[in-house]
Formats: sequence, structure tokens, C-alpha cells
Amino acid sequence: QVQLVESGGGLVQAGGSLRLSCAASGSGFSINAMGWYRQAPGKQRDLVASITSSGSTSYADSVKGRFTISIDNAKNMVYLQMSSLKPEDTAVYYCKAVVVIQKFYQYQYWGQGTQVTVSS
Repeated sequence: QVQLVESGGGLVQAGGSLRLSCAASGSGFSINAMGWYRQAPGKQRDLVASITSSGSTSYADSVKGRFTISIDNAKNMVYLQMSSLKPEDTAVYYCKAVVVIQKFYQYQYWGQGTQVTVSS
């Protein structure tokens, strides 16, 4: 029904920047909110940042002031601008979308994840 495809991950030195992108595709849906999560080896998956279709944002304390989430409603895309990266930011980053289908049914979908590695 809805597919999420992430891109933009890679290897970067500490202090560098990356921009992650997530594209939602399909038909008959509208986005309520999208978010970015991350999961490091041996740890649980945690929320990094979220944004509603109206532009309201929320950030984890660990990334506040360094990461910026944005949404393009017309393109059904969400972005995560990551700056001043630290080795502890190393993780697989996942995109999640909360969507409404047929103006009634609400579902959530996950992307496949993209690896972000920050070297010291």
C-alpha cells in the first residue's frame, strides 16, 4: 500500500554532516506524521525526530540543536539534516510514516533503514 525508501546514509567523520531522505510512495493515502528512528547494535530502536504534516517538530534531547527534520507534503518526503555528527550517532536510521487511507484507516509504515557511521 505504502512504501518508504530511505537514502543518504554513509560514512562521515566526526563533526561532519549528512542529509537523510525518505520518500513515501503509493496511492490513496495522506500523511499525518513522519519520523526518524535509530538503532545501534545491541540497543532498542529510539525516536530521533518527528514532524507532523502541519510542520510541528519534536527531537530527542541527544540530537536537539544538531539535527533538523523537515517535510515536503507535496512530494511526500521527509528529510533529516544531521550536523556536528558524533561517533555515538552511529546507527541504522529508519523512517516511519503514519498515514490515513480512505479518510478513515490509519496505518504506520517503516522504511528499510540506512546505515550512518561516524568515525572519530
